[in-house]
Amino acid sequence: MSAFEFQLFNPAERKLSFQTRNGETRVGEHITTQHLEQAKFVIIGVAENAGPQANLGRVGSENAFKAFAKVFFNSQSYSGAATEKAAFLGQIKQIKQPLDRPEAMAMVSELDTLLFNVLEQHLRDGQIPIVVGGGHNNALPLMRWAAQKGKLSVVNIDAHADLRPTDKRHSGNSFAFALQENLIEQYGVFGLHEAFNNASIRAKLQDPKVVHRFYEDYLQGPHQLNDDVLGFVAHQHHAVGIEIDMDAIANMPSSALSPSGWSLDQIRTLVLRLGHIRPTIAYLHLTEAAPTDEKEDLIVGKALTYLVRDFLRMT
Repeated sequence: MSAFEFQLFNPAERKLSFQTRNGETRVGEHITTQHLEQAKFVIIGVAENAGPQANLGRVGSENAFKAFAKVFFNSQSYSGAATEKAAFLGQIKQIKQPLDRPEAMAMVSELDTLLFNVLEQHLRDGQIPIVVGGGHNNALPLMRWAAQKGKLSVVNIDAHADLRPTDKRHSGNSFAFALQENLIEQYGVFGLHEAFNNASIRAKLQDPKVVHRFYEDYLQGPHQLNDDVLGFVAHQHHAVGIEIDMDAIANMPSSALSPSGWSLDQIRTLVLRLGHIRPTIAYLHLTEAAPTDEKEDLIVGKALTYLVRDFLRMT
């Protein structure tokens, strides 16, 4: 029995949850009249926690997309808004919990195939997926899909390099697999926390394809996150995947929650400034948010909504 199912959104059924108010139009109302084939950006939800569980992470990543949807579909839409360029494809839901870590690892491999197939079957040439929710394991099928279309580099804002060994699948080794499979030309990972990247990972950071900076280097100066990321992206002459691990944001409910990290506004500023250099974007992946109660739902939902809306303004 499959551990996951893909639920394709049917606008005719109008099953999105959003409030209405006289004189206002909500994003959910726009989405229910969408023309998927005309959208530039295609939002895909992933409600799963198998990847983080397989990597010994905090539970809750299965709740992130629901928290996002509740806020995003209730946010404002208006003539000329960037949200008019977006459509909602549907979501992948985890329908069983793993009994143990080995089963969670097996489930991640199943999810790899499912997400790749969803992208392959439903997206048209030129459309940009925005994948929200779940663990960082979902970066691998995104990269496999994007690399089929031409050369690909990836920039990752993350406290962890996710370069763990490739003997098993989990949320901590997507980029190790990507380098091993020659999916990417360069991997730029910025904001790594020194205390949580082991010796083996630090050795892999010396790969010529990897560009990195530790968070502690930013604290000491003179390095700036915007300069590093914008410089990395500007030097790519092909498509770039944008990865934002929500554990890079201080106090964000996430699979590896930390009191130290960027502010949400710093990451928002970076996303908006990426629009100034107009890179060729392969995808946006917002991952590892893990709310576990009503307050965390609101924090995560609003944070993800701000980042998606900022990204939609880029081009």
